[in-house]
Formats: sequence, structure tokens, C-alpha cells
Amino acid sequence: MSDFALYHGLSGRNEEEKSQQVAPPQFNPQIAPSPGGYQQGIAPLPGGHQPGTTPFSPNNAPQQQGYFPPNVDNNMAGMTQQMGAINVGEAVGTPGVAGGKSKKKNRHAYHNLDQPAANFQAPGAPSFSADPAQQLAPGGQYINQPITPAMNQFPAGGGGPSFNQTEHTPRGDLQRSGSQSIQTGGTGAQAGLVDPDEVPSVPSSRDVPAKFYLDNVYPTMEKHQPPPAVVPFVANDQGNSSPKYARLTVNTIPTSAETLSSTGLPLGLLLQPLAPLQEGEAIIPVLDFGEAGPPRCRRCRAYINPFMMFKSGGNKFVCNMCTFPNEVPSEYFSPTTPSGYRVDREQRAELTRGTVEFMVPKEYWAKEPVGIRWLFLIDVSQEAINKGMLEAFCDGISNALYGEKKIPSGSKVGIITYDKEVHFYNLSAGLETAQMIVMPDLEDPFLPLSQGLYVDPYESDSIVKSLLSQLPSMFSQIKNPEPALLPALTAALEALAPTGGKAICSVAALPTWGPGRLFMRDDGKIHPAESEKKLFTTEHTGWKKVAEKMVAAGVGVDFFLAAAGGVYLDIATIGHVSAVTGGEVFHYPNFIAARDSLKLSLELAHTVSRDTGYQALMKVRCSNGLQVSAYHGNFVQHTFGADLELGVIDADKSIGVMFSYDGKLDPKLDAHFQCALLYTSSDGQRRVRCCNIVASVSESGRDAMRFVDQDAVVNIIAKEAATRMIERPLKEIRGAISEKTVDILAGYRKNFSGSHPPGQLVLPENLKEFSMYMLSLCKCRPFKGGHEPTDRRTHDMRMLKSMGAIEMSLYLYPRIIAIHNLEEEHCFPNENGYLVMPPSLRASFSRIENGGAYIIDNGQILLLWIHAQVSPHLLTDLFSAESLQSLDPFLSSLPVLETHLSAQVRNLLQYLSSLRGSKAVTVQLARQGLDGAEYEFARALVEDRNNEAQSYVDWLVHVHRYIQLEITGQRKKEDSSGDAGVGGSLTSMRPPYW
Repeated sequence: MSDFALYHGLSGRNEEEKSQQVAPPQFNPQIAPSPGGYQQGIAPLPGGHQPGTTPFSPNNAPQQQGYFPPNVDNNMAGMTQQMGAINVGEAVGTPGVAGGKSKKKNRHAYHNLDQPAANFQAPGAPSFSADPAQQLAPGGQYINQPITPAMNQFPAGGGGPSFNQTEHTPRGDLQRSGSQSIQTGGTGAQAGLVDPDEVPSVPSSRDVPAKFYLDNVYPTMEKHQPPPAVVPFVANDQGNSSPKYARLTVNTIPTSAETLSSTGLPLGLLLQPLAPLQEGEAIIPVLDFGEAGPPRCRRCRAYINPFMMFKSGGNKFVCNMCTFPNEVPSEYFSPTTPSGYRVDREQRAELTRGTVEFMVPKEYWAKEPVGIRWLFLIDVSQEAINKGMLEAFCDGISNALYGEKKIPSGSKVGIITYDKEVHFYNLSAGLETAQMIVMPDLEDPFLPLSQGLYVDPYESDSIVKSLLSQLPSMFSQIKNPEPALLPALTAALEALAPTGGKAICSVAALPTWGPGRLFMRDDGKIHPAESEKKLFTTEHTGWKKVAEKMVAAGVGVDFFLAAAGGVYLDIATIGHVSAVTGGEVFHYPNFIAARDSLKLSLELAHTVSRDTGYQALMKVRCSNGLQVSAYHGNFVQHTFGADLELGVIDADKSIGVMFSYDGKLDPKLDAHFQCALLYTSSDGQRRVRCCNIVASVSESGRDAMRFVDQDAVVNIIAKEAATRMIERPLKEIRGAISEKTVDILAGYRKNFSGSHPPGQLVLPENLKEFSMYMLSLCKCRPFKGGHEPTDRRTHDMRMLKSMGAIEMSLYLYPRIIAIHNLEEEHCFPNENGYLVMPPSLRASFSRIENGGAYIIDNGQILLLWIHAQVSPHLLTDLFSAESLQSLDPFLSSLPVLETHLSAQVRNLLQYLSSLRGSKAVTVQLARQGLDGAEYEFARALVEDRNNEAQSYVDWLVHVHRYIQLEITGQRKKEDSSGDAGVGGSLTSMRPPYW
């Protein structure tokens, strides 16, 4: 048990009561009027009632006692006879730290290693199914039935495993202990009898903790296992940074590189320093220490944090990173108690909060901080006009500036248009209309006006609105077909260089005019591996120089690329500017104005309203014995060990950090990490945001396996794989992902799982779904086999490098919800004000029912797939339509109808819009047999055999085969036998695993 009082030990505070406070409501939807209950096949009843929205009282909410619901006794005798005896894995835990309490022992952060072991089960005995999907999934024609090849979209592969899970000990702290074992070996007819409900379920791993965290907060020091990434939760910052800002791959760190190597796990940190707050969380404190600046260690320059210890009566503080004793500045002095705590500790946010911000003095300034400048670069070429992109982008800007969301106070905006020339606009409030100034010199762009380019959009609202409304008609008669994008970016750099800021640029055609003109590098054919790598990056020196100058000036760029008809835009070159400066590319691969204008408008509004910083530098520090070995993300680092430079950084961007050992860690001390982000906020303040993370240290690799963070491990591996795309062929990358999967699971099987029959695949409890995520990673667009447009691959590759944990989890395993059989209370608030969510379904065609309608959300797009035999009553209640064919194929939002189902689905979509990254929630129809989006629906069924890769069951058998070879010492560095599935040949690339 951690000595939490070590860091929060003042008398008069009951920390135990604080940690058990109940979270406030997570979501308070605005509910459409709801008539009587909707039932498929029955016309809606008139009238109705509004579901109760009783105000939530934390004092009256019951505390849930366990992560999983009570186990249900299922008769598995038939399955046992079919698949053979099934053993249950042992607990992963080891006994806690021996010995009585001492001061050194009490310095351990917060991990209680004395966890009850999972129960053992005799072979062949009836098992207790702990798969929550069986208790959450609604009834259907496929539930609790053996899945046969005739019922599945793809036949089950030979050697499919049967699955059984240990009985879980109910725990109030959501600790999942124990392991799972899969009995493999069934072939032929037996393979078709495998019940997919018995293999690890990603939806279940999300739905159950989501219910738990409705009524429980996450105390960051007392809990050592973060919730799954897609689960909304309220964090109580107790000195350790919230998982929303920082996630360690392992929360108990091995003492040496050899011990870590035995687990196969990467040691890394996933950072999302500007992540948005959840409703009910305390705001990040902003602290001002005046001209002296925040106290820092004189040796390693770490910032003051809750884990620095004070001694000598408060005259010295010992750095928790390098253990160097520092003199306390006189203005910061405070006496200490006999226990060694400062008497003002509770009044000092920097000593009690894991994430804080410091105002910094002028010595931290590169230039005078001002409110962020937003510069809109609008493509007015012929393609932009013909395809409706110009009108859609102008409407989006108007909605972003004057809609519900407002830009931060102190921000200013400017507008530039470009085709074969670059046009500037004077938007001064004293003018009657905007004045256009043409800059024809593309070889040496310059800034033609000194005043009026940037204005307060609310002081000049009439001029800005008038210009945006007139631009489509103004250029409709000109229609220059070839845009000059690089000169426009160069002009934007000149306009933003004095202050820094962000450019938001629309592109509707390949820029083939002027300096930096691009050519059709991809002819749509399949390329050899070596030549394909060149298409994922740029070799154009002009674009590279502009990107580097932008970073130096504190400027970033977001692109909105409309590829009407899927045309080639050379995203590898255009997006390079965005990737280097820390911006983002919004890609519409088959842009249709009628369908995609709403999505573009919402994403544009999100871009200017989210928390954004510019002129940013980032530094990550760690304890003695560890060192930073690599960074992964979109940034510039001129030399290894230097600070990361970012033109801009926003709330949706993350960076992966890898660590290596430069010594041996002391198991008597904790390991500490600190991320410091120096940036200028959008309202014009120069700040440092510090995120502090602590982890215990153990001599046993078993503890690392027990406290592994699956989402962080998956994200770090995905980021490194994306980084290697420009260096290695895709086949090698898929092979390396396969190798890493085998390394981790084989390391657990050999060293930590105990004795099991060789026919069992034993999975760590906290990595149960890891194999599924790795299979999805091999299937995703950047790495998949077969043909894929290089624009799509490159866009998704760079997106992976900047994805946060939530967005990555959804991208690899989409959320699928059936809306044709919603219960009456689903998607409405319960008596506590929480939205009652329907259960998610597994991503397999075997879960799709005839006549069903499903929402598929992968964090990038949201599909509404409708079966050809859907009930006409559902169409009437949801769309007010009579048939599937009568629906508008370019529908992007649901009509507001006075039906129960319409209110349910609209509430659901509103809720999903809060659980994602930067991409907006708009509906895209995928009607069976009618819409091309059905192809995307098929891709989202990642448990089936698709995307040039295996099914989930076949993948588990594939992984198990190589684990057995590893255990017996027969695993070769390169397997020439070939495999049609992921990776082809599993090239053995030991850690570092590329």
C-alpha cells in the first residue's frame, strides 16, 4: 500500500474520504421531446413523457464494489467435451514487499502489491464465465449460439481456440488480476464450433469500466491502473498527473534493462499535455512567481513538483529527478513540520497537483506574447469553385467565428486567398467593405500591407461576414485552374513571423503553378517496396525550407484537403509542412459538398476553439538511471537531446517518449518523470505546463506485467511503426508488429505465467485485448497489405504519430452500436443524470442481424449501416422516409423528429461527439447494396478476415504457434514458410524492435 500521506500529510484532511468522492454527471444532454417507446415493427405512439433528469447528488450515489459484474454460472460441459480440458491461469501478482514499515519503504509511491490471486480451476470443471459481453449484450439471433462458418462472414480458420477465463475476485479499485488461457488445437469441423464470445472482447473491456466510473472518480495517486482510454472518467489530481495528460506503458518499472527485456514491453510515456478537461474536474492552476520564475533544480533544471522533499528546516529541497540538494529561494521559504512537510503545503498547488502551469518571466520569451493570430488561406482556384469547396470553407469560417463556439479572447484573424496569385485583404473596422490587394510576385512573396490584415473578428464582423459571403461569386468568373500554394504559404509566413500564430489553409487541387509546383508522383499502380517508401515523404527542398522557417517563427499550419473524386494531392509533400510545424491535416478523400460541408464546418470550428498554444518547446526529464532514447510525433528536433520545437500544439496532439537505462534503478526509491511544455497560450500568456508522473520500482518483471497500461503500449508501438514507414518496407513493419506481439506474450508465458499445458495460450490480464489491437494495427490503412492510395497511407501515418490514446483506441477498434433494438431507457439520462449507453458490439459480421441498423464510429468517420431488410417503421421514425432507396445518399445529419428513436439516436450522436479527438460527428449513410461507404463498414469489422489479413481467431492461433516455438527455443529469426496473414514472414527484430 502506498503511503499517500507522504505527499499529502497535513492534519485536518481526510484523504480517504476525498478519494472516494463520487464523480459529477459526465454528460447532460439536451433531450429532444420524446413520445412513447419505440418498438421495431410498431408505429410510434402519440404523446409521451420526458425521461427524468433528477439532479445528481454525490452524497446519495452508491459506490460500486467491483470492476466486473458478479460472475454468472454457465454450464460449459458441452464446450469442454468439444474442445478438451481447459486450465485457468494463475494470478500475475507476487507477494508484497516484505518487512515492517520504515521511512525508506514509505517512500514508495502508491502500489499495493498484496493482491489476492485469481482462483484456480481444475481441468474439465464447469467454469464461471467472466466475459461481461454475455451479460451486457442484447438478445439476438446469434447470441449464445455456436458460430459456424455459414453464420460468419468468413469461415473460421483451422486450429481455432476455445477460451475460458478465470473467475475474478470482485474489487472496488478496478484491479484486474490473473491471466487467461486459451486451449488451441481444434481442427477441421471443430474449428467452426468456436464460440467468439469466449475470446477477449474489446467492447466488454470498455463498457464495464465505463459504468464503474459513472459513480467513481479516479484518484491519481491511490490507483495505479488507469481506465481504458475511451472510458470517460473524472480524475482527482493528488500529485500524480492524470492519465489524460500522461500514460506510462508500465506503472511499475523494472530495476534493470535485463528485467524489462524479459517482459518484452517497451518503456515509454504517452504525453498529451493540453488534453481537454472532463466535466467535473478541477481546472489546471496557473501560478505566477513574478520575475524570479518558478523554483527549479540547479543541476537538471526540473521544475518544483509534489515529489521534491524539503529538509534543513525548509532551507533546502532535494530534486526528485537527480537527488541534488538545492537552496530554497528566500521568497519561497516556508518552515517545515517535524514530519518534514512545509506548513503551507496545502496552499501550494505546485506541491499538491500533478499538472500545473507556471507564468514565466521575460527570459523565457522568444518574442512578445500576444493573442494568437489566425490566418485563413483560402483556395479560390477553378477546382475549389466547381466542387463547392470554396463556398463550404467560407461558410465554415463564418460558423467558426460567429457560431456557438468563440475564438479565445485577444485572438485576431486575417484572410488571404490564392490561385495563380496571392490576394490580401484589409479588414479594418473603419472600412465599408474589405479592400483586396493583389501580390503577383510569386518568386519573392512579400507582405503588401502593414495594417488591417489582422482584426478582431467581432469588431469587424460586418466586413468579415460580407467578404466571406462574396468570395464564391467574386471568383466564379475567373477560375484559374492551377493554384500556387507554396507562394501562399511563404506569404503567410511573412504575415505571421513577427508574432507567431496559426494558418488554416484549404486545398482543392494539386498545386501545379509557381515555385514549389508539384507533379503527379503516384500513378495509382502498385509500386515496389523501395520506390513506395519515397512516396510517403517529400524531397522538395522548397517545402522543407518553408516548414523549418515556420517552426523557427512559431507558426503552424492546418490543412483542409478536399480530394473530389479521390484525386491525388501529394499529401506527402503538402502535409509535410503541417507535420513539421505540429499542425494537422483534415482530409476529405472523396469530397462531396452536399455531404461533407457540415463535417468541414464543425471541424473548422473545433480547430479554432480548442486549446491551442504556439511557439512551443518541450522537454522530458526522468530519474537517474533512465534516459530519453527517442521521441515519436510531429515536431522538429535539431539534435538528439535538444528540446522539441513545435510551431503549434493543441489539445488533440500527443507525443510518444521512449526511455532506456543508463544504470540500475534503486527499488527503494520511485521513478519520476516530468514533461515541461513552454508555449504561448491562445490568449497571449507565456506559460510552462508541467506534468509530473511517478511510478514504483520493482526487481520483478512480474510487477511490470501486472501494472501495464495496454493503451499506452499500443500507442507507443503504433507511433514507432509510423515513424519507420519512410525507412522500411511495409511488409517488414507488419512483421515487426507481429514480432513484438510474440515477444511480449512469449515473455509473459515463459517467465511469469506459471505452469500451463503447452496447448494453452496464456494472456496477461491487463493485456487480454493486446493481440486484437496489434492485429488491427496491421490491418489499418498505413500498414495493410495490398493496394492503397499513397495519399491515404501518408495521411493516416502522420495522423497515427499525433493521435492521443482515445483517438488511437477507436481508430484501431471502432465502436459499434445497434440502434434497431434499443431499450426504451437507452440514450436518455437515468435518475442520476447519466446517459444510459447501449452496449457495444464486437467488430464482426457475425454480430450483424438481418434487418438491423448500426452506428460504426472509428473516431474519424461515423457510419450508419442499414440492412436491406430493415423495418419500414425504423425508417419512418428515424428519417421520416418510406424506403431505404428514398433516403438522401448525401445525408450528413439526422432530421429532428418527434419520435422516441430519433431522440435516442440524436442524443447518442451528441454523446459520441464528446468522446473523440479532432474529427466531427456527422452521419454518413452506408446502406446495404446501395452506398460505397459499405466498403468502409467492411473494413471496420476488424475481427473478420479482411484488409489483407487474418481473422481474430486465426491471428491468435498464429501468435500462439510462434510463442510455442519461442518457448521451445525453435523460433527462427526469419520464417520462410510464408503466411498469408499479417507480416508474411516474421522477421525477428529484438528490442529495439525495428
